[in-house]
Amino acid sequence: MVDFEKRSTEYVEAINWAVSDYMSRDAFNGRESSGLELMREAMAYSLENGGKRIRPMLTLEFCRLCGGNYIDAIPLAVGVEMIHTYSLIHDDLPCMDDDDMRRGKPSSHKVFGYANALLAGDALLTLAFETVLSAKKLSGEIKARAGLELAKAAGCSGMIAGQVMDLANEGKKASLDEVKATDKRKTGELIRVSAILGCIAAGADEEKIKAAENYCNCIGLAFQIVDDILDVTSDEETLGKPIGSDSENEKSTYVTLLGLEESMRYASGLTQKAKEALEIFGSEGEFLLELADMLSGRKN
Repeated sequence: MVDFEKRSTEYVEAINWAVSDYMSRDAFNGRESSGLELMREAMAYSLENGGKRIRPMLTLEFCRLCGGNYIDAIPLAVGVEMIHTYSLIHDDLPCMDDDDMRRGKPSSHKVFGYANALLAGDALLTLAFETVLSAKKLSGEIKARAGLELAKAAGCSGMIAGQVMDLANEGKKASLDEVKATDKRKTGELIRVSAILGCIAAGADEEKIKAAENYCNCIGLAFQIVDDILDVTSDEETLGKPIGSDSENEKSTYVTLLGLEESMRYASGLTQKAKEALEIFGSEGEFLLELADMLSGRKN
């Protein structure tokens, strides 16, 4: 039996240590320029602000599951988290979701101002690829493939496309298919590529990569459904961010389209499909089975 808490803590500690190292003053030596310390502080403020670290955890676990040393994949995991963090900084801006709180703390633009928050997000995006392509324990071929996959998932055919679609859905009654297509890109693509990077780092075959994709496609959609549920059932203190923003922005969500009970059933069904996708890994997939259940039942 896998000790889920022990392994997840091990992963989170490894990720947090690496994040702190990448954001340290020593790491920025040789890049001195006017305002650089303020920019480093703005980047670190959001990147080091906790979170569940689900995406980098997927990178590390799939690397281990496919026979690699998860330590080797840490730069890839941190790169994913940098991109995730930049997207949150930009999501909170007044021109986007206009949220003042993130993970129980003031959003980046409330602390550092609109322009510096925008630039901090841009800096994290570019630093993500520098981090991936500088991974010391991976071959050039692996790093190039990882960088390409990450770029496609984060860019104009992936996460950014989903964000554009999400904005277009505001103020109109989007269909269920439109909402699913949006979330597949906006939320799902970065979750999917997190696992793929771990597989690539371990040199996994295509069958295992496909299983990883199927697993993440299901938990990614379930993750967004649970987000929609929590936006109407939770409270600001528990979530660490404002609730009811979907309603304020007149967004069609799974709850508005399906109702609360049916949304819960939908998320549960996707979680079961995700677990079935792991059959190829046998008992070694137990950690990911528990992770799927944890994400489905999360409260924040």
